[in-house]
Amino acid sequence: MRIAAAKIFLSQALLTSTVSAFTPSSFTARHRLFSAALFASKSNAIMSSNTDVANFIDSTNANYERLHLAFELQFWGTKMALSGPEYSTEELTRTKGEMEAFLADESKLAKTRDLLKSVPEDSADATTLKMLEKTFGCYIMESEEAQALRAEATKIEGQLEGARNVLSLGATINGQFEEMSSVGLRNKVRVDPDENVRKACYEGLSQIGDFVTENGFVELVKVRNRMAKALGYLDFYDYKVTGAEGFGKIALFEILDSLEAGTRPIMEAARKRFAEENGGDSALEPWNQSFLMAGDVTRKMDPYFPFEKSVEQWGRSFSAMNISYRGATMDLDLLDRKGKYSNGFCHWPQPAWVKPDGSWQPSTTHFTSLADPSAVGSGYTGLTTLMHEAGHAAHFANIAMPSPLFAQERSPTSVAYAENQSMFLDSLVGDADWMAKYAISRDGDAIPWDLVADKIKATHPYEVFALRGMIAVPYFEKGLYEMAEEDLTAESIKALAVKVENDIQGGLSARPLLSVPHILSDEASCYYHGYVLADMSVHQTREFFMKRDGYLTDNPQIGPTLTKSYWQPGNSEQFLSLVENLTGNPLTGDAWVNMLKQSVEDVLKEEKVKYDSKRAECADNSSDEDIDLDMRIRIVDGDDVLADTAEEGSFLKACKVFEGYVQNRYAKKD
Repeated sequence: MRIAAAKIFLSQALLTSTVSAFTPSSFTARHRLFSAALFASKSNAIMSSNTDVANFIDSTNANYERLHLAFELQFWGTKMALSGPEYSTEELTRTKGEMEAFLADESKLAKTRDLLKSVPEDSADATTLKMLEKTFGCYIMESEEAQALRAEATKIEGQLEGARNVLSLGATINGQFEEMSSVGLRNKVRVDPDENVRKACYEGLSQIGDFVTENGFVELVKVRNRMAKALGYLDFYDYKVTGAEGFGKIALFEILDSLEAGTRPIMEAARKRFAEENGGDSALEPWNQSFLMAGDVTRKMDPYFPFEKSVEQWGRSFSAMNISYRGATMDLDLLDRKGKYSNGFCHWPQPAWVKPDGSWQPSTTHFTSLADPSAVGSGYTGLTTLMHEAGHAAHFANIAMPSPLFAQERSPTSVAYAENQSMFLDSLVGDADWMAKYAISRDGDAIPWDLVADKIKATHPYEVFALRGMIAVPYFEKGLYEMAEEDLTAESIKALAVKVENDIQGGLSARPLLSVPHILSDEASCYYHGYVLADMSVHQTREFFMKRDGYLTDNPQIGPTLTKSYWQPGNSEQFLSLVENLTGNPLTGDAWVNMLKQSVEDVLKEEKVKYDSKRAECADNSSDEDIDLDMRIRIVDGDDVLADTAEEGSFLKACKVFEGYVQNRYAKKD
């Protein structure tokens, strides 16, 4: 292991790239060259002769890059608990405020609208100006009251998250308190064979709700709602979804209500069957359900998902699908540790974009998960998270538009759009043919079919539980922000969470709603509906590829198809349009519901064919060729750099260094 000042490297590298991205100049004509594929449908009017337009766009791009970078470095430093004194919640709040003040500048919106009148409707400059108009409109608060409330909410949120980051979580097991992160607690609830341990860990998770409701969350909800209502929205949820998706809360829940109603009978039947098969209603207790559903299978599968091989297997899988990161740099902080933010995420301090001279600005990615390689099931969970967040990174590394604002993850970028491709790519880990190739033990043995079949038998009849758990979060937040302010208390919020869990999931959830970290953060609050819409599109996208190509695992057409249809446009197109453009049909939940209705016997038959075919293919083809994702990857652990493709000389060599580090660090726990 090498010790390195990761933050200094990032700051210098990113500031250098930002400075080089924009040089102020005066000129009478500027050629803006973009991806020909992206603009093939446009007219030939891609050349701007308007100096004011060019200067405005260039200065907006450069200033946004600078402010975005400052905020993202603080976000990473505070969330990863880096040691540098420059990182603090105060600086995070300040840099976020400066970035949002830039985006909320009314003069910029007025200038954008004025300049739109001077450019052809079908020009590239018009495309960029329309995006700027939409972006500024998401942040501008014409009400001074709303501006003050926004600042107050940001301050409360910073204090709450700072307190949450140092909260000592854990469970009392055999009379001894054992400190664990929320991820560690959830993992034990899922796989520990001792019911008393599982119950203690569930109770440990439940403590998060007590903590947040007593440390500012109640006031945060009130202030967020006051701000949204001062701007004319129904409530904070309506404000957030309108900015992100382009339609309001009422329209959103018309979609979700349809999915809820369509899957309620499936859920009720599944709960009844689960209790009958597992000894009665006690099987449905929140600390028993996930374990009884797959705990034993998870333990048996664990040897075939060694965490230390997860980076290599992700790289091999993405490379086989022809996914490229177009010169990006990525920092991966994969291991759980005290003080680290309790949720995986992927952010971009440097967005990808096409500069005015036609040159390419690659992205820089900060990517984190919370793996404990000593825990049973961590390999499968860690690899799934890696595939998910790496899907985000691939998406945002391939946005090829004429401004970094097309490639940032906040409004007006659709939540569902952001989650669509990541969830599509992590879904592959559960496919029999994917496991046939990539679920390989430390001894080189492939996962046997019988174990894959056991997983299908244990989980497929109850896939609906995951759907219901997913939609519970938006229904909780809907109810939360619809509560009258005078009724908002710690007790009423906790009671609402319990009510929604019972109403939507049929009983208490193994992951208590108030332990979901998204509800605290401004960026992620009123966000979870995006996972639901995205999962609808995931099943529809999977169905499209299966009909067109006949397979998903190692399909070399997936990367180019996703790049052209989903990734390159960035937030220039609406999520629903993108899904319809790729799949040929409007977004519906039909493919998802059809999957839930499929019999176990039919699933086994289909997956066995896929498994056998992939194992035969693997027997005929073995390759030690290096993997080229067109990206520099640094695997870090807080301030420490564990492996670097630039230093090691190749992707696979860096993977070997990381593999050795994990094996040595966790050897005593194996």
